[in-house]
Order: sequence, then structure tokens, then C-alpha cells
Amino acid sequence: AQSLAAVGSTSIIIYFVFCFINGFTGGFGICLGQRCGAKDEAGMRKSVAVSTLLSIAFTVFLTLICCLLAHQILIWMQIPSDISGEAYDFMFIVLLGTGATVFYNLISNMLRALGDSKTPLYFLVFSSILNIFLDLLFIVPFRMGVGGAAWATILSQLLSAILSLVVGLKNFPVLHLHREDFHDLKASAVLHLKTGFPMGFQMSVMCIGQLAMQAVVNGLGTAAVAGYTAASKADQLSVLVNNAMMTAISNYVAQNYGANQPDRIKKGIRSAGLTSAVFCIVISVLVCAFAAPLMGIFIDPAQTEIIAAGVQYLRIEGACYIGIGVLFLLYGYYRAVNQPGMSVILTIASLGTRVALAYLLSATPLGVTGIWLSVPIGWALADAIGIGYYLKKRR
Repeated sequence: AQSLAAVGSTSIIIYFVFCFINGFTGGFGICLGQRCGAKDEAGMRKSVAVSTLLSIAFTVFLTLICCLLAHQILIWMQIPSDISGEAYDFMFIVLLGTGATVFYNLISNMLRALGDSKTPLYFLVFSSILNIFLDLLFIVPFRMGVGGAAWATILSQLLSAILSLVVGLKNFPVLHLHREDFHDLKASAVLHLKTGFPMGFQMSVMCIGQLAMQAVVNGLGTAAVAGYTAASKADQLSVLVNNAMMTAISNYVAQNYGANQPDRIKKGIRSAGLTSAVFCIVISVLVCAFAAPLMGIFIDPAQTEIIAAGVQYLRIEGACYIGIGVLFLLYGYYRAVNQPGMSVILTIASLGTRVALAYLLSATPLGVTGIWLSVPIGWALADAIGIGYYLKKRR
């Protein structure tokens, strides 16, 4: 139980770092996708070179900062003393292996930008299975405890990154860099940073917003906390699939933006919108209809108050999944057309509205229902801003 608590107590910090890495390297992928669409081989090579150099520098900086502040982070988070030792071990090892996470995300985003979305998928599945195997190996016979779980995560990601790189080098000659590809990189580096940092910031802001929402829910009692925690596990199905759609539309639009094919961009947006709408409607119906059985996966059916809170959350959020589907497509589109700042604005509008309304409505007779309602209202406001700006720019 203490080991589980130690890992759980630091997971939000690790998630925060990983979110920034995912967004940061995703921005690099968009820059590469634009050059790929323009069939600019020299530009593609420069993009790969710049992405590699910036990722190395970012890895060194982030690893040093995170590892040096590891003890202080535990103090800031007020981790109980009886689990602080294991919490430190797990967090320090995972953050020490930040390079493996950056490496894997970078090569995966590069391959997607070049049109290969299957290789990252295959090796992600491989990485997940290997992670489970190494967890069992390091924790049970080797008795490495939470440190073993951390090393399993790092090693599985690193091996998957290496294998992805080997396949990428075989299939895409543009990944074979030469000395001249590292010359005159200043303009390209600025472009990559302008794209990557806002995306990393956006992903981090989303994480901060989740922390703020959790803080509001924490003030409403154990039943609300448990119901929210369990329901959000089921809720992640919609979030993750829509996040995948966002990645797909980002790469598609980036390639066609680079190729100066506005008609294909419009067709892609319509196709992605239709696909996302169908998925969101289907998952909305299923979640609303089976909210109670979904809660039963995580919570003992005898805990009726917790089940009721979670079911209410799922039915309110589930009925409005179309809102998050549209929002994630807008994120992907604005990233791909060199307007990452607009994605940040939409994130702040969505999360800012959600957190503000959660605090305000939780103090009214609505109570916990007000917190649940704040989420789709935030989605709707951000959707209105994003669609309105798109229509204005198109005119």
C-alpha cells in the first residue's frame, strides 16, 4: 500500500513533464510535416537536424532541473514522510530517464510527419507489453521495488525509440543527416521553438487545469473525490481517442499547408469532423447508457453515494463529448497552420472557464453538479472562439 501511494503521489508531476515533452516534440513534427508537404528535402533535413539539437539541449536542461529539484518538489507537494523515500526513488529515476521519453516522442512525431503512423503504433504496443514484463521481472524476482517500476518504464521507452529510429532510417533517407545539414540553422531553430514551446505550454496548462479541478472536487467530500477519480478513468477513453484525432489532423494539415493545397485541407477538416462526430455520438450514447456498469469496474457497487456521483459526472460529460471532439480538431488545425498561439488561447479559454465556473457553481445549491457542468460549458466557449476565428480568417 505504501509503495502504491508513493507512486501515485508523484504521478501528477511526471505527467506534467511528459505532457510538455509530448507537446514540444509534436511541434517539431508539424514543422517537418510542412517541409514534407512542400517536398523541400533540404528543409526537411534542416528540420530533423534542428529538432535533434534542440531535443538534446532540452533534455539536458530538463533532466538537470528536475533531478536537482526532486527533494524540493516532494516538500512542496507535502508528501507524507512514511512514503517520501519511495516517492523520491520513483520520481528521480523516471525524471533521470527524461531523455528516453524525449527520444521516443521525437522519433514518433518525425515518422508521423513523414506519413508513417503505423511504426510508432507498433512499437508503442511493444513498449507497453515490455513495460509490463519488466515490471514483473524487476519487482518480483529482483525485488527492486518502485525503483524497478521506474526503470521498466525508461528501458521500454528507450528500446522502442531505438527500434523506431532503425525502421525510420531504413525507410526515410531524409533522416540520414550530413554535416552540411547543421549549417545556418538559426531561422529554422526559431521557427521550431515558436511552434514547439506553445504546444508544450498548452499541454502543461491542460495538466494544471486538471490539478485545479481536482482541488475543487477535493473540497466536496470523499464521495465526490472517489466518484470523480473513478469516472475520469472511463472519461479518458473519449479524451485519448480525440487526442489521436488531433495528432492525425495536425500532420495531415501540416503536409497540405506546406504543399499549398487549401482545398485538400478543407476536405481533410470535413472528413476529420465527420469521423470525430460519429465517434463522439457513439461513445456518448454508450457512456450515458452504461454509466453505472462503468463505475462498477472501479468502485464496489455497495458504495452507492460514490457510484451516484460518478454516474452523474459521466452522463453530463458524456452527453457533450462532441464539444471536446470539435475542440481537439481546432487544436490540431491551428497548430498545423503556424498559429500555435491560437491553440493556447483556446486551452486557456476552456480550462479557465472550467476552473472559474467550478469554483463559483460549487458554492451554489448545485454543489458538485455545478462542477460537472463547468466542463462542457468550457468546451462550448472554446469551440465558439475557435470556429468564429476560423470563419473570420477564411473570409
